[in-house]
Amino acid sequence: MRVEDMSRWPILLLLLTLLSGTAHAHDAPHNQRLPMIGPAPDFTLTSQNLTPVSLHDLRGKVVAVAFIFASCSDICPMLTDNMVRVKAKLGRAFGKEFAFVSITVDPERDTPEVLKEYARNFDADSKGWSFLTGDPAIVHEVGRKYGVIAMKTANGDVDHTLLTSLVDPNGMLRVQYLGAGFDLEEFRGDLLSLMDEAK
Repeated sequence: MRVEDMSRWPILLLLLTLLSGTAHAHDAPHNQRLPMIGPAPDFTLTSQNLTPVSLHDLRGKVVAVAFIFASCSDICPMLTDNMVRVKAKLGRAFGKEFAFVSITVDPERDTPEVLKEYARNFDADSKGWSFLTGDPAIVHEVGRKYGVIAMKTANGDVDHTLLTSLVDPNGMLRVQYLGAGFDLEEFRGDLLSLMDEAK
């Protein structure tokens, strides 16, 4: 399901705390231009390769920003695997025109080394895909700005909102997907349409 109206976030966040299932993409017309939500919140965090990565540095590319944590055993691996499938269909344009960013919601445990191993397990292409961590307060603030709430559970897991955001080449937040079960062809089509729009 696309989340295109930020005024609905409080309701969505409440629903997310009550429901644990994944959302499905809605049947939005594919010939319509994606909405302009507003400037995407910038950030500078540390990648799995120990390099600083800023959203601003990715200008000129369409960027998918997702939130995961490495020890997650259900939804996060599904989301990451779905992104791997879309990456494969983007071909040689991935890394040049498109970039993926996965930000941990568990920065206390997800060091760059842990995220590097996580990326390796999914055969994620580091030329176009950054797995980011950093100071917990900063990481949590970045998540909050993107509408992601994360809370530690008693067993050490992290319950969090699962929102994947698309940022256009001009740094504008255009659409967000709720859950990990969104339509991958719709997602790929949105990536391509945002790049076509910028050309």
